[in-house]
Amino acid sequence: MMRNPVPAKVIRAAVLGMVLFLGAIAFTHTTITTSRTNSPQISYTLRSQRPQLEQTWVVSALEAKALVDQGATFLDARGNQWFGLKRLSGSVPVRWQDFSPSNKVRKGTLLDSDAVLNQKLRKLGISQERPVVVFANPLQGWGEEGRIVWMLRSLGHPQAVMVDGGYSALVSLNLTAPDMPKQGDFEVQRNPTWQIQKSELKAALDQPNLVLIDTRTPKEYAGATPYGEQRRGHVPGAISLHFQDLLTPQGQLLPRDQIVAKLANLGITQETVVVAYCTGGIRSGWLTVVLADLGFQVQNYAGSMWEWSAGSPAEYPLTVQSQVSKAVGDVPE
Repeated sequence: MMRNPVPAKVIRAAVLGMVLFLGAIAFTHTTITTSRTNSPQISYTLRSQRPQLEQTWVVSALEAKALVDQGATFLDARGNQWFGLKRLSGSVPVRWQDFSPSNKVRKGTLLDSDAVLNQKLRKLGISQERPVVVFANPLQGWGEEGRIVWMLRSLGHPQAVMVDGGYSALVSLNLTAPDMPKQGDFEVQRNPTWQIQKSELKAALDQPNLVLIDTRTPKEYAGATPYGEQRRGHVPGAISLHFQDLLTPQGQLLPRDQIVAKLANLGITQETVVVAYCTGGIRSGWLTVVLADLGFQVQNYAGSMWEWSAGSPAEYPLTVQSQVSKAVGDVPE
């Protein structure tokens, strides 16, 4: 016995219903995926006009390329330059250690001799009127690009900038730097605005509007000493903010509003006086550059823990804090 055939209109309705159902699922999945992965973020360096370098400390990779094309000195601050690092065209390797004493206690500070600094900086091709663009590896490094920019600004160069995203952001741009003079004419004129000495920090610790930032890892803040500090802990009253907490997983700076919000949660505003430190003023130099770019009052304590921990415990105390002791209180050392 033959069954009655299903009317064509019923089949069409069923097919249409299935198509609409599957389409709705696909649309919903696409919408959710897009909202999770492609939500727009405003780049830290997004701006509508050319940056004024005297007030700008951080530039995008495209802005860096434009500066290099126009003759800026181009410095590669990535660690040791002799172990297989691929160089960008026209870049000159630079090491922060070459501008600091070899003495273990003071190796985070800058050299005292302006004449020696002049000679070293001129050898890199640095001139007073020519911008300096510095890059490194923000995620793999220690903030070396920030240290070099902080150093140059503190020695009187008004147009030193670091590249947001560093090498990874620049490598795809096919940079071709023009030939640069082998010798610069830079003349050191020290500017104390963005630096603080050990004695000055000691005297300022009780100031009510001072916020002291320890830019090392939380483990170092709590008491680990992996880099030769003579005593462990952090400077009393310091808050912990690892410098890489301001980076995206791709190594670029978080959007400005997110960084400002993070700082506000730590009690840091435009009226706050900020001092940053780390082990030897490298990571804290990087943070100083970012905060200065955002318009904050900030100083780098370059001597940092190498210098501070070498002082007497009575004059230069440190606080040791374990993960458990956070709820109980700090234990001075």
